Amino acid sequence: MDKIKLGMIGMGNMGSGHIANILAGKTPEIEVCAAADRRADRREWGKATLPAGTPIFEEGSELIHSGLCDAVLLAVPHYQHPTLAIEAFQAGLHVMCEKPAGVYTQAVREMNLAAEKSGKVFGMMFNQRTNCVYRKMHEMVQGGELGKIKRVNWIITDWYRTQAYYDSGDWRATWDGEGGGVLLNQSPHQLDLLQWICGLPKTVQAFCHNGKWHDIEVEDDVTAYMEFANGATGVFVTTTGDAPGTNRFEVSGTLGKLVCENNVLTFWQLAQDEREFCVTCPEGFAQPACEKHIVETDGENPQHVGVLNAFAGAILRGEPLVAPGAEGINGVTLSNAMHLSSWLGRPVEIPFDEALFLSELDKRRAASVKRTVRPVTFSTEGTY
Repeated sequence: MDKIKLGMIGMGNMGSGHIANILAGKTPEIEVCAAADRRADRREWGKATLPAGTPIFEEGSELIHSGLCDAVLLAVPHYQHPTLAIEAFQAGLHVMCEKPAGVYTQAVREMNLAAEKSGKVFGMMFNQRTNCVYRKMHEMVQGGELGKIKRVNWIITDWYRTQAYYDSGDWRATWDGEGGGVLLNQSPHQLDLLQWICGLPKTVQAFCHNGKWHDIEVEDDVTAYMEFANGATGVFVTTTGDAPGTNRFEVSGTLGKLVCENNVLTFWQLAQDEREFCVTCPEGFAQPACEKHIVETDGENPQHVGVLNAFAGAILRGEPLVAPGAEGINGVTLSNAMHLSSWLGRPVEIPFDEALFLSELDKRRAASVKRTVRPVTFSTEGTY
């Protein structure tokens, strides 16, 4: 095999973007050999866009069992990710899954088990892991350049969305269709990066405000407080209602502070470990010497194309993935913990009671109302 035959399941906002990249020759080891979508207008778009004769299916299951593909890319509503992935693994296919891995950890855990049993390549579309500033943060924090983490703060409020965005699909912004709001749709990248760089917290207390800024039934404004095993604390703030928004990620450690903002990574490096300085310095108002550095990176940020090319390399040559599929459960763990904490009105320990979470989610799904809207497909150019 010298080229991956890919089946695209879902040709909406993200699926159509992936198809455009592949057709533009940006993924030379991948070709789209089939596609599927439940919406007739998207199937018509596929017929007009893909090479003549490319099979177009209505159901992802039909594509999976067509025998036409080596792998599938899942770009469908969130609840379908584990279901279709498990079906694909059982059919002997490699899987690339759009974010999030699923809506609840119990289903994602079953997906991970199916992937492990299949022996097939499983990747997550966490394209922000390709961003040079986040890769460098991961390297520095995990490599010990910050010493022991003391504090983590991420305010990510530049996800502004209008009511028209939410009205573009009947599944959007509903408990039964999407499974959540900003935590499940916009912020999975940040939740993944937070745990990838800093690790999972042990305790979360969150305040999720449903429909605060939009006519929706799920959360569009979240503030969460986190505690980590080593005593570090953190705050995560996100919304789709702020204009202009902010994206500032700050990690403080005993050896300094990292700040990522406006695609610039700044390191305030202490000359001495702060914990040592604190107990040995004889002056009450002194501070350890500090130097400010703009951190150099390799400047590379291949995004979705980088994830797909690594996926092909993993299948063809055993090369590493950008984001192994098994790691997708970590971000879902964070979002589930935040939702559960807000629903119960108290802090939640990680790991949490997965059955309790699903029970609480099912209550909201039972009362969920499908949106009556005219579907629209937006361009995702320039977005995550």
